[in-house]
Amino acid sequence: MTIDEAQRPDLARELIARAEQSAAHRAKRVRDQLDAVQLGHGRHTQHVNTAVLRRILAEHDWPGHRLVGPAAARAAWSIALHSDDDPAFQRAAAILLERAVEAGDAPVQHWAHLHDRALITNGREQEYGTQLRLSADGIELCPLRAPESVDARRATVGLPQIADALQKARHRYMSNGPSEESPTVVLAGVAA
Repeated sequence: MTIDEAQRPDLARELIARAEQSAAHRAKRVRDQLDAVQLGHGRHTQHVNTAVLRRILAEHDWPGHRLVGPAAARAAWSIALHSDDDPAFQRAAAILLERAVEAGDAPVQHWAHLHDRALITNGREQEYGTQLRLSADGIELCPLRAPESVDARRATVGLPQIADALQKARHRYMSNGPSEESPTVVLAGVAA
């Protein structure tokens, strides 16, 4: 399905553009390439993105594959995932995304990531081990409930074993990562 085949190609284009702009900003932030003004602009943009997605959710429920197409649905997920300044919105978005998954309109892996992120931003332990943080020691998992059974939980949502996912994330970080003096930041997830 292309953007033009989606029920709302206008929403699809807006979500994709917003998510791409945010992703470029986050990449520069992780590499410590932004000054204070640029950091502030990025926070403002994320607030605006959250407000736009909040409006879309209020009008259309979760913008899934049928409404906006797979690429824009992924963009909506990315915006919700990075709405850390609004934990209540993140929880609500996770609930709507879960309903979309149950209706076959979104990937369960997106829900697992957003569910974990909402738990972390609310000071709780994640379930699926999708959320990482960058510290002086490198990439590590954010707090995780029952680590001994995480691989079984990951299997239920189609995610690879945690060791494989962490190895891939660390490899990606080492080839593209910031300097050793970078501050601790939460990185979006461990997927496949």
